[in-house]
Amino acid sequence: MNLVDYLQGDKTEPLIMGILNVTPDSFSDGGRYTRQDQLIRRIEAMAEQGAHIIDIGGESTRPGALAVSLAEEENRVLPAIELVKQYSDCWVSIDTYKTEVMRASLALGVDMVNDVNALQAEGALELLAKTDAAVCLMHKQGQPLDMQDKPVYNDVLTQVHDFLKARIEVCERAGINKKRLVLDPGFGFGKSLEHNQTLFQHLTESTPQGYPILVGVSRKTMIAELLGGIPVEQRMLGSVVAALLSVQRGAKIVRVHDVLETAQALSLAKALSSNEL
Repeated sequence: MNLVDYLQGDKTEPLIMGILNVTPDSFSDGGRYTRQDQLIRRIEAMAEQGAHIIDIGGESTRPGALAVSLAEEENRVLPAIELVKQYSDCWVSIDTYKTEVMRASLALGVDMVNDVNALQAEGALELLAKTDAAVCLMHKQGQPLDMQDKPVYNDVLTQVHDFLKARIEVCERAGINKKRLVLDPGFGFGKSLEHNQTLFQHLTESTPQGYPILVGVSRKTMIAELLGGIPVEQRMLGSVVAALLSVQRGAKIVRVHDVLETAQALSLAKALSSNEL
């Protein structure tokens, strides 16, 4: 079954999206997976631990991050896509906002384009209209370099919801079937801790109804702030709890660093709960 068809199912299980950053500067795991042998071990491990999707990123979007060139990003992600397809049966997602990286990745058969810019780059809509891949549209305020300086909203729930609704309409006008769309409120992308908490507590209200929701809070600053300022290497437990809570609140996909622990938490919660996750 392809990813789009799976996401449309009524009784389908939540999906774990394992993060594969092939960057030197991502906030949590930058520099760990830049050699081929490192990549292969990480891919095989995530697949064995329970990842359904592997999300490949070649440019850090952490707060304060600088952009990288098109050539550099392609040099990082295209070999990784081929390795994921060779060494796992996971669906493959490309985490990029650049149209040309999307084009090259789609040519290699990726199953999803995960775009923090919600297909606002020139040519992105037209490109995706010609494919059958799933598309994740994310909300963000500002750019990675300065988005966390002083994020301001009149009503964060309404503004995130309305932005995503507008992007859905743009996609449909461009010829992208709404069944292919996944929505991400964009935790940590131009949001204060209070904004993130509001979005999390009202997750299904933050996005238009009828679309799968992707939540990515793994190891982010919001976890640290809620747990007394703990460093990245101590955020696993908080991240797993947040992933479980997001599924209970309606998320269809959780984007995580800690695949095994998240899979165990979801499995245990299902076994011990009287209600389906």
